[in-house]
Amino acid sequence: MVHKARKHFGQHFLHDQGVIESIVRAVRPLSGETIIEIGPGLSAITKPLIQQAGHLTVIEIDRDLANKLKAENSPEKLTVVCNDALSVDFSSFGNNLRLVGNLPYNISSPLLFHLAEYADNIRDQHFMLQLEVIERMVASPSTAQYGRLSVMLQERYRMYNLFEVEPDAFDPPPKVMSAVVKMVPLPDTRLKPISHKIFSNVVTRAFGQRRKMIRKSLSEWSSLISWDKLGIPDTARAQDITVHQFISLSNMIHQKTSNTPK
Repeated sequence: MVHKARKHFGQHFLHDQGVIESIVRAVRPLSGETIIEIGPGLSAITKPLIQQAGHLTVIEIDRDLANKLKAENSPEKLTVVCNDALSVDFSSFGNNLRLVGNLPYNISSPLLFHLAEYADNIRDQHFMLQLEVIERMVASPSTAQYGRLSVMLQERYRMYNLFEVEPDAFDPPPKVMSAVVKMVPLPDTRLKPISHKIFSNVVTRAFGQRRKMIRKSLSEWSSLISWDKLGIPDTARAQDITVHQFISLSNMIHQKTSNTPK
């Protein structure tokens, strides 16, 4: 029986052999590695990954597809986790994890933020996503695509837009262009927020009023910030602020508020 794509799961099944080979070539799976595929669907990427890695773990929310995968593969080659990836504790799989998948576009941002919580356990991630999302992920400051998603992910990952994928590579074809991104967690030695909560609040507030100058959009904390020391001019807006400047901003706010008498 042919499995019909389910709209509520955001299913678009990859079938273009050239794209499949390009993804597997980018991942370069090796035997003994812990590779986890999110949303295996009809096994387009799953089968070649198993062939090269020997064993694969997949996370599939669709119960019918999960049962199909179990029926077609031995437990020695495939471990099937029937669950929503948004609720999975990825630390339970160990360390040095390699994640891959054609992610549902309707939950891509929440899923990326969920996975960022486990970045210490992850070696790299190769994901198919909507091209527009990946362009925002890898965007540089002072560009139209640079925003909250750019800053929040670039604080934690080095990211590469590997190649674009046409809609007709899928069945059914999506209405948008897709692309494949490689995400490599940055080392613990990186400049990082002292308080991730403050960092997130600062970035969200800044881009929530991106037309305003940053000193006005962050007026709540303005008196705590040495703008000149951070090299942020009077006229700068959120899209002009680098990731490192956002981190330094949030760290300065954290230090000043921590030292404020209660």
